[in-house]
Amino acid sequence: MSPDELRPTYPITTERLLLRPLTAADTEALLAYRSRPDVCRYVPFLPMTPEVIADRLTTYWSATDLTDEGQSLTLGIEVAETGQLVGDVILFWHSRKHRGGEIGYVVNPEFTGKGYATEAALAMLRLGFEDLGLHRIVGRIDERNEPSARVLRRLGMRQEARLVHNELFKGEWSTEVDFAMLADEFSARYPDPSRSA
Repeated sequence: MSPDELRPTYPITTERLLLRPLTAADTEALLAYRSRPDVCRYVPFLPMTPEVIADRLTTYWSATDLTDEGQSLTLGIEVAETGQLVGDVILFWHSRKHRGGEIGYVVNPEFTGKGYATEAALAMLRLGFEDLGLHRIVGRIDERNEPSARVLRRLGMRQEARLVHNELFKGEWSTEVDFAMLADEFSARYPDPSRSA
């Protein structure tokens, strides 16, 4: 299967979560975690203001599908039982030719330790592999971000590289750790019950 485009039907449901496009109604919930310095410590953005969040909602976060490489899809992580937005998750489509992508996630610290990041990231891997037809999806993190590394390991992603001081990140050298998974590894670990006859 080669990638063509991804046009999900929303919300995307998991066992406990609804993944859906972000809206202006999410501003307060987004600000509750994306404005925190501890949340932004190892991720590629600075603490956000209401103005930055408003701008993102009308630009980067407004996409609801992926139609070509170079695009990304950011979805809110909503707890189905409570309706609370507890974080967001992203799928990047890096290469049409090489069928490559990347996932990322941010969860409000008030809701960590419940497996929400893992559950949401698994849904994004499924979108990337099964619906978009990607061959390989990576997760790239700062080595000091151990909670994020635990999420990638729980998903079954393989650590492939440790790039020592490869980037000057927020004023200091950062060591990047790269994880990856292939489509056949995903299907072996997470068989789709609807596709077995």
